[in-house]
Amino acid sequence: MEKFIVSARKYRPHTFDTVVGQSHITTTLKNAIRNHQLAHAFLFCGPRGVGKTTCARILAKTINCENIRSDGEACNQCKSCKSFNEGSSLNIHELDAASNNSVDDIRTLTEQVRFSPQAGKYKVYIIDEVHMLSSSAFNAFLKTLEEPPPYAIFILATTEKHKILPTILSRCQVFDFKRITTNDTVDHLREICDKEGIRADKAALQVIAQKSEGCMRDALSIMDKIVSFTNGEITYVNTLEHLNILDADYYFKLFEGMLQQDLGATMLLFDDINRKGFEGDLVLNGLAEFFRNLLVSKDEKVVGLLEVVEGFEEKYTNTAKKISPAFLVSALNVLNEAEINYKAARNKKLHVELALIRLTYLQQAIELVNEGNQVGKKKLAETAKPVAFRNIAPIEIKSPQAASSMPVSDSALQNGKSGMEQPTRGSMDSLPNGAAKSIQDNARLIIQSNVVAEKESAYGRQNILQNKVEEPVASAQTLGALVKIRQQVQKNRQTCHEPSKNLSIEELGQAWNSYIERLTQQNNHSSATNFRLAQLKVVDSNSFEIITESNIQQKFIEQERGGLVEFLQDHFNNRSLNYQILVVEQPGDFVAEDSPLTQKEQYLRMIEKYPLVKELKDRLRLELDY
Repeated sequence: MEKFIVSARKYRPHTFDTVVGQSHITTTLKNAIRNHQLAHAFLFCGPRGVGKTTCARILAKTINCENIRSDGEACNQCKSCKSFNEGSSLNIHELDAASNNSVDDIRTLTEQVRFSPQAGKYKVYIIDEVHMLSSSAFNAFLKTLEEPPPYAIFILATTEKHKILPTILSRCQVFDFKRITTNDTVDHLREICDKEGIRADKAALQVIAQKSEGCMRDALSIMDKIVSFTNGEITYVNTLEHLNILDADYYFKLFEGMLQQDLGATMLLFDDINRKGFEGDLVLNGLAEFFRNLLVSKDEKVVGLLEVVEGFEEKYTNTAKKISPAFLVSALNVLNEAEINYKAARNKKLHVELALIRLTYLQQAIELVNEGNQVGKKKLAETAKPVAFRNIAPIEIKSPQAASSMPVSDSALQNGKSGMEQPTRGSMDSLPNGAAKSIQDNARLIIQSNVVAEKESAYGRQNILQNKVEEPVASAQTLGALVKIRQQVQKNRQTCHEPSKNLSIEELGQAWNSYIERLTQQNNHSSATNFRLAQLKVVDSNSFEIITESNIQQKFIEQERGGLVEFLQDHFNNRSLNYQILVVEQPGDFVAEDSPLTQKEQYLRMIEKYPLVKELKDRLRLELDY
């Protein structure tokens, strides 16, 4: 029985001309050989199975050939070429860096480099998967790689270029291998099938090429498996069955059900797919690729990006005319989200069915948001009606002059600021300054309450719309802002005629201590402590200064600015009252009377008062952590 050799080894290229899909690499290497411009180190980078190691072996064989042809190829007839083809050449050394990645392995390699070749011109060292070398091994290899003997050539191969040290990259000629195109893979598979006498459909070979994703080794391995499975005949149907690929016809049927919004047909078709053993993530991925192909087919300029089996191009183009790009983009977003969340779903089948349901009614959802020729979003607040306000009684002023000249109408209050100013301009001149200012403040607060209520109605609060016009406010939570403003109006009415207190240091100290008690009741002890340490100084009847010792103390007091100002203004009945915080740093040896002692200071005072404590500490050899 003849020993079977897989196609990836049997049909491995032996010359540069037989390398598939890497003409930019092979042409450069042949010209370098022909012009005697070989570098001492090469780095071949690229995906798996694209010919990196193959090109390295061909280069090693060619540069040692005794009769190099004029086109830069090896003759395959000399003694060196025959020994290389038989695998007995002593001038070629291959090292797998994945299993020989230590410093000792590299040292062994560098020791071998010192010996010149017994036959031939060059000794070639091929190091595969070089990114697996450790950092120490890379550093041990640097000097040899930079200045090797004239007969030594190093060829490094890797699939992960980003893991190579920059010092290595700068010492090599870098060649980037690209993925093999689908057409090149199909042509190469067709040549092998003709040599082996295998009957193969072009559509089946295209499916194999797409499944290999640019890797020739994978494509040859897949073809060997299908040949064994089908007994020497490769057809489109048995290729799909062997590779567990869902036929594109299923996706076209699913798409037709989605266009017609026939959820029943879509769900039954998915159930049929599920019974055949196809996983949900495979369906989602295939459907996403299907919609991507439809989107590409809509533009003639990019139709070349369409990678489908022969015979389906026209079908994709005709189907793409039935749907808008908006549907395709939205469908891709839905499928992308479903694929991302598929692993986290506990019920996989239900997860896929929900995605199909969304796709089925996606066209209807897009039509609902179409407004003429534009696409927009419905606004929920469009149907909200303005809230009706109850009438607010006019403001009564106890001053006799104000009582005779202050008619404030309901229409002025309801129409906002502009309506209010008209009836009051003529009568403001006859009022005292304090009464006129109070009336303006109260009117401004009422207008603000109307604005707040209008903003609340814009958000569609239905409980406000259901209240009657004349009913009082039913809930403080619903109209919290409006109630707060009305309370402020009442407060201003009560305080506008009360005399203000004089700002003295005694009265300020009492108010200051009252605010400290409030902070203590709120369990804000840090702020209360810093308030106690602060010093007060009256500047004039409307302002005072707060003197602090540090920026930290200043920040604690600054945090309470809003509450402190309101508290002091209410206490002195003076809305013009304000203060300023000053930082006056004390000398280093100064300690405030009320400042708390540190742990070290407490310990020093303790041993000063009780010397036996220090003696006990020394006898027990204790170390204090302060």
